[in-house]
Amino acid sequence: MRPTRKLLTLAGSTLLLTGSVFLLPTSALAGVAAAVPCTEAGLVSAVNAANAAGGGTVTLTARCTYTLTSAHGDDGVNGPAGLPLITTPISFSGNANTFARPASATPFRIAQVAPTGALTLNAVTLTGGKATTAGHDNGGGVLNFGAVTLTGGALSGNNAVGLGGGIHSSGTGAAATFTSSTVQGNTAGRGAGIASAGATLTLTSTTVTLNAATTQPGGIYSGGTSTLTTTTVTANTPTNCVSSPNPVGGCVG
Repeated sequence: MRPTRKLLTLAGSTLLLTGSVFLLPTSALAGVAAAVPCTEAGLVSAVNAANAAGGGTVTLTARCTYTLTSAHGDDGVNGPAGLPLITTPISFSGNANTFARPASATPFRIAQVAPTGALTLNAVTLTGGKATTAGHDNGGGVLNFGAVTLTGGALSGNNAVGLGGGIHSSGTGAAATFTSSTVQGNTAGRGAGIASAGATLTLTSTTVTLNAATTQPGGIYSGGTSTLTTTTVTANTPTNCVSSPNPVGGCVG
C-alpha cells in the first residue's frame, strides 16, 4: 500500500506531509533567528553586530552560561565592561542563561548601557561583575545611563566599590524596570542591590534580598523616582526599612 501524501498550504508556503514527517521548505525557516553559539566570542560578536545594525534581538543558546574572561567594552571614562558597550536597543532572548565573569578574571562589570542604548534581558542572570576603577566604581553588574529591562532574570553576586553592586542607574534619562526577577547577594559601598541616582526605578513582583553594603542602605538606594509593586525587600544589610535613611515600600527586615 502506497504511503499517503498530502499537500497543505500554510501561511503562503507549501507543506509536504509524508506519513508523520513534515518537510518544510527552506524559505519557511528563513525568519527563524539562529541562537548565538555558547562561547564568549559568539556573544561579543552578536552584540557588535546588533550595535552596527542599530539594534536588534540576540537569541541565546538555551541554558548556556556565557563566561566573559576579559573586557570587551570601555568608554574611556567609566571603566571596563565584559560586553561591548550597549549603544543601541538590544534585547537578549534567553532561556535559563547566565553572563558570568569568573573570579580569576581582571575586574570588570558585566555591561554598560550608553544614554542611546537600551538593554533588555529575558531569563538571563548577570553574575560576578566587579567595578573597582578608582573614581568610576559604580555598577558592578550593570552601569546604566539609558534603559535596562530585566524580566524573569537575576542580578546576583556582583560587586561595586561605589554605588550599586547589582546595578547603578544614573541621570534623569535613565530607567531600570525589573519584573519577576531577583536581585540577590550583591555587595557595594552603598545600595548593594540597586542604586538609582536621579533615575527612574520600577520593580514589579521582584525580590531584593541578602545584599550587603558598607554604608546605608543595603538593598536599594534611590535618589530618583521609585515604584515598587508586589515586591519584597528583605534581609539586606544595612536595612531598607523604616530605620533606614532611604526606606522603601515592601521592606520586611
